Amino acid sequence: MSNCGCGHDGGRGPFAEGRELVEFVAQAHGGALRNKPLPGGGLPTACQGCGTPFTLTTFVGSCPACGGIHAVSPPRCADPANIQFAGAGYRLE
Repeated sequence: MSNCGCGHDGGRGPFAEGRELVEFVAQAHGGALRNKPLPGGGLPTACQGCGTPFTLTTFVGSCPACGGIHAVSPPRCADPANIQFAGAGYRLE
């Protein structure tokens, strides 16, 4: 895989998984990416914590039912399978 130009190689940064990816995206570009709308209006998904269906509309978002934090990175935002979950009880600071 190629990198995003941020100095992170494949498997890290935008290609990380779980909480590491959520934290990376939330902090990327000084936090500016966190609330930016996803192309195409969002990605349909199900919460990886409680299973509730919802649409992730920004690069970092939360489940409307349980508040579970999910994220997807720009190079991988075309496929809902790339959405990562930070884990039960995780809260963004």
